[in-house]
Amino acid sequence: MEDRDAFLREFRGETLGTVSAQSSPEELFQNQTIRPILKLQNDLFIAVFINYVNKNKADFYSYTAEKKIQTIENSIQKDIKFRNSLKGIIMGLFTIEEYDIYIQNSSSLNKRMMNLLIERLRSQVQLFEVETDLN
Repeated sequence: MEDRDAFLREFRGETLGTVSAQSSPEELFQNQTIRPILKLQNDLFIAVFINYVNKNKADFYSYTAEKKIQTIENSIQKDIKFRNSLKGIIMGLFTIEEYDIYIQNSSSLNKRMMNLLIERLRSQVQLFEVETDLN
């Protein structure tokens, strides 16, 4: 177990964002755990979202940039199965200790995870300009 945890910490890389003595436990978790995982898994999140829109939003590629951004947000916030799949992609890279922290405050941390992921995908909306078939 310790080998896995050490591997995950090294594999994910350094803390992203500001960590200070005044940082809340949720902010520490966000910057030490969630942000590095989101960065590491970025290409996978893009592929997963492209697959999602190809299967569920046939006209997505004809949307304006603003409507695409809204679709990203709505898909993650309202499609519970999709959101749970995305959470699994993140949680699969938690150490045991991080998982223990997560389950103590999962509601707040889930909000942080999904908001950060929405922002990450929204900032890359230009990658969703042309239909891509991943099948």
